[in-house]
Amino acid sequence: MALIAADTLLPVVDGLSLPAAHRHVLKPGALLQARDGTSHRLPRYFYQVESWPVALATALTPHFGLWEFIEVDLREAAQLRAFPRYVPCALSVLAAALEVVRLECGMPVRIAANGGYRSPSHAGSTAASPHCWGTAANIYRIGADSLDSQERIERYAALVRRVLPLASVRPYGSDAGMTDDHLHVDLGYVTLVPHGASEQDHAASSGHAGR
Repeated sequence: MALIAADTLLPVVDGLSLPAAHRHVLKPGALLQARDGTSHRLPRYFYQVESWPVALATALTPHFGLWEFIEVDLREAAQLRAFPRYVPCALSVLAAALEVVRLECGMPVRIAANGGYRSPSHAGSTAASPHCWGTAANIYRIGADSLDSQERIERYAALVRRVLPLASVRPYGSDAGMTDDHLHVDLGYVTLVPHGASEQDHAASSGHAGR
């Protein structure tokens, strides 16, 4: 059953109530392990996006639309390339953070395809990537500047660290955990539980415990 969030036009859905095929690829509430050995629980609550026109028409902030965060390629699971699609509610937190960057730059901030939300079933999702939480963005261009050189990546990384002190920004380089063709910004493993939603065990709350 969809829960209508008071502050959005998008319905909010408990991932544990989705059909089995979607639960299989979204893995709501499952634990994933990061490269450093820490474990993090995947989001349980998602915005339901009925169609691509809805994504195009939905503003998350004054300068960012929902569509910018959900462009994926054929490496994403088939169920998650069709509509309706489900994206973690914390995506709105990422958009708000990038709005701060956009206002500081005074120029458009462009997110790469596959550079916003990717499900844990996406072929490009490795370990516990914050992209699976909807809290990471790969920025390939700011204004007229393509972020494909050390000077540009480091210049804008310094700006992001200044205006978003708690964000993680990958350093320039070609080794694991580094980047040389975009600016990777993430807020960590953030989950958002909307008003009206409950974190009570789904099986117990729906009367299916023990079945």
